[in-house]
Amino acid sequence: MTEESPDIGRPNIDVSAAPAEAAADMPLLRIEGVSKNFGAFRAVDRLSLDIRAGEFFALLGPSGCGKTTLLRMLAGFETPDEGRILLSGRDIAPVLPYERPVNMMFQNYALFPHLSVRDNIAFGLKRAGMARAAIDTRVAEMVALVRLDGMEKRKPDQLSGGQRQRVALARSLARRPKVLLLDEPLAALDKKLRESTQLELMELQGRLGMTFIIVTHDQEEAMTMANRIGVMDAGRLEQVATPRDLYEAPASRWVAEFVGDVNLFDGEVTSHEHQRLTVATRDGGAIVVAAPRQPVTKSLVTVAIRPEKVKLSRRGPASDADNSQAINRLEGVVTDVGYLGGSTVYKVKLDSGAMVRSSVANTARLDRDTYSVGQRVVAWFTPDDCVVLEQ
Repeated sequence: MTEESPDIGRPNIDVSAAPAEAAADMPLLRIEGVSKNFGAFRAVDRLSLDIRAGEFFALLGPSGCGKTTLLRMLAGFETPDEGRILLSGRDIAPVLPYERPVNMMFQNYALFPHLSVRDNIAFGLKRAGMARAAIDTRVAEMVALVRLDGMEKRKPDQLSGGQRQRVALARSLARRPKVLLLDEPLAALDKKLRESTQLELMELQGRLGMTFIIVTHDQEEAMTMANRIGVMDAGRLEQVATPRDLYEAPASRWVAEFVGDVNLFDGEVTSHEHQRLTVATRDGGAIVVAAPRQPVTKSLVTVAIRPEKVKLSRRGPASDADNSQAINRLEGVVTDVGYLGGSTVYKVKLDSGAMVRSSVANTARLDRDTYSVGQRVVAWFTPDDCVVLEQ
């Protein structure tokens, strides 16, 4: 297998069988302290990660963070300068790309323009020396799997973008790899097709029970498809968590800002009592937050509140009079209104001059609960709506 011809192959050597002494719960893929340098630039920096069998795992991060370099090392197109990559307990660093039970689907699909759909899917199987009857059976299976029936004789230029993506997927799956690597596979598709293809990939991965590792910079895509997400920055893993934990309990200010929208207030912890912290902030005054599970060791912290946790009202929450100590109130003026169909995003300029975003679900067809630009409002949230991040 080469990058230009991703399914070129010879009969696989057996790197799938784990050593007898391997633990039963060993992850399918273990990355141990892997680094990769390009001259003076360190693309991947002593990264360690375990990925389980049958998992849909996403590597998420900005451009240049090292996620594609890591994927290429898993595929065998790059060699680690340090560390080990273990597949079922065996080090695959010396194993050539075409001998690994791993296949990679490229962002540009890398289809052969002169070959039909059938021949593109069969290409790697032929190079692997599979019998003709077995190839015919496997190709028919793949065509049905990705719903390309009746298109077997078409060339890539006779297909839509979504159909070409399915051909590339079928070709990558044809040799039944243990791990399928997907490098920004949906980037070229329009929004509607991308969303439907996400669901198809999830359904397909579930049916096959195969381990999928997808590289993407699209947060929504990663959170929709993956069981777990590894967020990368500057060659390192910032956090590995489920989509919910990543969003609701980010490990750092950087992760909170990168994953979704967030309101941030920098401040200093002034008191800690009754499982509540009081944080004195410049832009929001004193904000009361729920004490995190892990004790706060620094006095300087950042309070993070997601926009959908920030409620708006004209006079404050109805329960404010009875429960004033549990409600944080920030007063200001609406400066911008963005209607997104399912929700409306409001930007509120606080009296301190800071901006706060509030995302309100549009549960009613009429606009009786909306706010207009220039209207004075109270933005409020509870201590449990906040996440405390050490600076």
